[in-house]
Amino acid sequence: MSKEFKTIDEYIELFSEEVGKKLQALCHVIKEEVPDAEETVSYKMPTFKRNGSYVVYFAAHKNYISLYPTSPNMEKVKGISKYKKRQGTLQFPLDQPLPLPLIRQVVRLMAIENTRRTEKKGLTRSD
Repeated sequence: MSKEFKTIDEYIELFSEEVGKKLQALCHVIKEEVPDAEETVSYKMPTFKRNGSYVVYFAAHKNYISLYPTSPNMEKVKGISKYKKRQGTLQFPLDQPLPLPLIRQVVRLMAIENTRRTEKKGLTRSD
């Protein structure tokens, strides 16, 4: 991606309406599962962080949308092998509907992992 963007909304606006709708649906699921996550950009990708640590990254490509969850427990998510490509990457083809229930499970798992990481490092916020 050669164009600069500073927010997730600006990133989504770089794509066609069809891809944009899928990215918005993906963001909606992430926000529902991790409502206290901060939207940011990291490694030139839209990123959701909580307590200063990432929850999940995503990116749109020519033929698919990638989600970058990193969890040793990811294999427990039923149906994930269909989308898993490289270590830590899930690819959802643009010519197919997004598997939102599966994405929801992945994001939920990543939120748990985020909590574990931040508690281990003593980074959790107490309100």
